[in-house]
Amino acid sequence: MTRIFSGIKPSGHLTLGNYLGAIRQWVAVEGEPDDALFCVVDLHALTVDHDPVRVRRLTRQAATLFLASGLDERKCTLFVQSHVDEHTRLSYLLECTAGDGEMRRMIQYKEKAARAREAGDGVRLSLLTYPVLMAADILAYGASEVPVGEDQRQHVELARDLAVRFNQRYGHTFTVPRVVLPTVAARVMDLQDPASKMGKSHENGAGIVYLLDEPAVITKKVMRAVTDNGDGGVVHDRAARPGVANLLDILSACTGVEPAVLAEKYTGYGALKRDVAEAVVELLRPVQARHAELAADPAEVERVLRAGAERARGLARPVVDRAYRAIGLLER
Repeated sequence: MTRIFSGIKPSGHLTLGNYLGAIRQWVAVEGEPDDALFCVVDLHALTVDHDPVRVRRLTRQAATLFLASGLDERKCTLFVQSHVDEHTRLSYLLECTAGDGEMRRMIQYKEKAARAREAGDGVRLSLLTYPVLMAADILAYGASEVPVGEDQRQHVELARDLAVRFNQRYGHTFTVPRVVLPTVAARVMDLQDPASKMGKSHENGAGIVYLLDEPAVITKKVMRAVTDNGDGGVVHDRAARPGVANLLDILSACTGVEPAVLAEKYTGYGALKRDVAEAVVELLRPVQARHAELAADPAEVERVLRAGAERARGLARPVVDRAYRAIGLLER
């Protein structure tokens, strides 16, 4: 059996990058609810300074957008991470398996810790250890595939390493997962800074298309997207022409046409930007309409989350109990 697990942190409003890099892959999964688990990983949002009210609001909004994007409780299990205690139960066992050095080598830890120090803020211990919690998220369910964006590859590789190490030390307990990346738009970049990913927690949203942006706002952001200097025309070259390549990748993800093929259609940036803007607006139109319907009926979203958490607990508890026995703890 192939079981899939993936999740998104409610640290900001969900973006086009989240949709193309992750959520749309989830919707395409066909199977039974036990075969695919998708989660709002709210505990991960606590690793930096945060507003509790905002975290709760964004958690609800993310879950609503998951459903609005087409996730179906008949085909997957949708839940909130903090509603399933097995995540934190297993995280400590994996902390006892991980090493300090490999935690400090995590790219996101180094980047976020550096920003926190520059701002004069303290660095929370949870920022260092949250990749272990992410590994627990995955391993608790025996997931064999983890569909994520390119920026999360290192964390899934850590989960693989910890699973192998735990199995070698204490006996076979965990399935060793593998990362699954989308073929196009695995990492959608900021429209104003194509060297950086389109992150939902960025303070400046000028280069970020949010899933709930109005069509006029989306069009304005795309039309103001940074392109590249030079007279080379429209070509798909991520290294030499990252701004144009990002626009082509987005259009490719919206249309299903290869970026290099799309590039041949254009002689200037203006037409490319107009087509990208129109494609993104049309891509998000049904998502926004369904979100409005679900937001008007929050009780239905809460029902789905409660049912999903109950199902997730039933799947995770036997795995985590087995890990407790394997590592040497008495049964409860």
